[in-house]
Amino acid sequence: MVRVVFRLAKENAPAIIFTDEVDTIATARFDAQTGADREVQRILMELLNQMDGFDQTVNVKVIIATNRADTLDPALLRPGGLDGRLVFQASKNQMPTYCFPSQVCTAKMNLSDEVDLEDYVSRPDKISAAEIAAICQEAGRHAVRKNRYIILPPRTLKRVTEQM
Repeated sequence: MVRVVFRLAKENAPAIIFTDEVDTIATARFDAQTGADREVQRILMELLNQMDGFDQTVNVKVIIATNRADTLDPALLRPGGLDGRLVFQASKNQMPTYCFPSQVCTAKMNLSDEVDLEDYVSRPDKISAAEIAAICQEAGRHAVRKNRYIILPPRTLKRVTEQM
């Protein structure tokens, strides 16, 4: 499959090959114990072979993303493999905040202007993004049950959280 992706990218250049969560197929090699481990290592070897033999004059770029750069195979990160590294870090308080205005949580919700999500995500109990998504969904259901078309201020969200 890796070979096919690289071939298609070359045939359709300019192109970008983007692999998210590359750590699932590009972890540091070890003595494989299971068939699944051996398959993951075969995929990594094919990825490395394709990148090593890749014609630099072809207008195809390879971009990978991971939350676990510490687990990646060193061969992937060596010179000639990937040309550079960008690290995006957010504080623990910022991470849940990104979830609210983005696609999954509140993009299609009609929030009251009084709702201040920053107050909600900066709670000391470190709420997770999954919990935020569940709270938003429950707040939406709560508004529908009350026959409202708007999500009200945090005191409503607090009550919703307590009911969960």
